[in-house]
Amino acid sequence: MKTPKRILPLVEEGLIDEVVRQLMSGKEATVFVVRCGDEIRCAKVYKEANQRSFHQAVAYQEGRRVKNSRQARAMEKGSKYGRKMAEEVWQNAEVDALYRLAAAGVRVPTPYICFEGVLLMDLVTDANGNVAPRLNDVEFDHDKALKFHTMLLREVVLMLCAGVIHGDLSEYNILVDEQGPVIIDLPQAIDAAGSSVASSMLERDVTNLANFFGTFAPELIGSQYGKEIWNLYEAGLLTPDFALTGKVPAPTEPVDVESVINEIESARLEEEDRVRRQLEMQN
Repeated sequence: MKTPKRILPLVEEGLIDEVVRQLMSGKEATVFVVRCGDEIRCAKVYKEANQRSFHQAVAYQEGRRVKNSRQARAMEKGSKYGRKMAEEVWQNAEVDALYRLAAAGVRVPTPYICFEGVLLMDLVTDANGNVAPRLNDVEFDHDKALKFHTMLLREVVLMLCAGVIHGDLSEYNILVDEQGPVIIDLPQAIDAAGSSVASSMLERDVTNLANFFGTFAPELIGSQYGKEIWNLYEAGLLTPDFALTGKVPAPTEPVDVESVINEIESARLEEEDRVRRQLEMQN
């Protein structure tokens, strides 16, 4: 196929030899299958800020570091230079998270380089060498659902132990290769220690998993793995092999009504986003 304009710099630098085909187009990027010498990889071309559809983008950017105070001030003011810096921070967030998580043993694609807004990384494939299916395209029964739920909870815990929260985890950004689930799409990854919304983002990620697998294993619906994981993390007791129960003691403090309302609104926006993505995939 014709080489997309955004990928041309990588071709000119010898990082990509050929664009084989478009793999998918999502809310934040378009992904292409590419050939790099004898290797087949994928190139993720990030969309510009005005083309992305993330809700609460500021919450995702909280705690992200920039090179110097001038850049930080520019980003806060929203100047042209600041917007450029914000884009660079956004685009580099995924490759930084991928390297960090791969080192921690989390199952993510191997990244190679992020150049001119294009992330080059491994293509995740199934046992036959075909592009690995998304989690929502895999058939499940009760036992398989529980097995995969447990596997993914361990990945979430490994991520948190490395100080990272996915921030948008769902059945749409988890691939399944021969060994099991592989987590993808991390430009919105959150630093657990540097974000005021870290706990709510973690709980939402884990609730998304419970709701998906709960279709096949109803006992997962209403489980409290997210709260349990976060409580253990805050207490310094979280380890990848901790035996989770999905239960936490009932709170004894007064309910923060405003926070509850905010959580409901966040869940509503998330559901709207999920439905929109599903419709995009169907079209």
